[in-house]
Amino acid sequence: MSRLAELTAPEVARRIAAGAAVLMPMGSTETHGPGLPMGDYLFAESIALRIADAAGDALVLPPLAFGGADFFRGVPGGVALSPETLTAVVTDMLVALHEGGVTRILILNGHGGNIASVEEAQRRLRHAHGVVAPVLHLWKSAGAWQKELGGDPRAQGHGGDPIASVALHLRPELCAPELMVPRAELPPFLNLPVSGFGTIRAAGVDFGVPIELEEVALGGVAAADPSSVNAGHGALIVARLVESAVAMLAAMKGHSR
Repeated sequence: MSRLAELTAPEVARRIAAGAAVLMPMGSTETHGPGLPMGDYLFAESIALRIADAAGDALVLPPLAFGGADFFRGVPGGVALSPETLTAVVTDMLVALHEGGVTRILILNGHGGNIASVEEAQRRLRHAHGVVAPVLHLWKSAGAWQKELGGDPRAQGHGGDPIASVALHLRPELCAPELMVPRAELPPFLNLPVSGFGTIRAAGVDFGVPIELEEVALGGVAAADPSSVNAGHGALIVARLVESAVAMLAAMKGHSR
């Protein structure tokens, strides 16, 4: 059993004293379009459990379900934390684990809006305690593998891959692929085309601007055409994420500082 919350305190203490790593899954509760569940943290947790099983000496914390605020404020049912709050929460979690004797901490992040807060918390932990806690940004990493693993580039983006295929692989009962829709045409912003999450393009160059969700991804969908997402592709993504995380955990043994 690798869910830390389901174990007794003496068992957790015994396993940590024996060198068990602790995995910190985190994500968000936001819209991913009409065909996917709002809680992408569920997939970060599922991947963490698979990593723990493969590593054999790791425990999985309960997932941090609420992500850093970025484009998703005001979504019905969505909950986002300010960057200051999220940074403080992640920092406190890392310090608590360190004070409890954990020598290997691996963060598994499933939300782009968490990146800045995670990186700041990592720096604080290292500067204050001399401890390095690596992070695997799940979807940022997996997005780079889309074509290499046989995925359709048009399916990539919010409301599509990599999350959509991973969701179909890990939790198909929560998905409604028949409801997934292509990206809607976006109106211009400042009379310029929207080129990405938080960017508009002028003279071939992207400029960062504070865009809201419905200005960049109507209905939560930014993928050009997610119709090709599939569980098989998701399985390949998950397998590679697990493999890379297990390798990191192995490298961390004896090098926690």
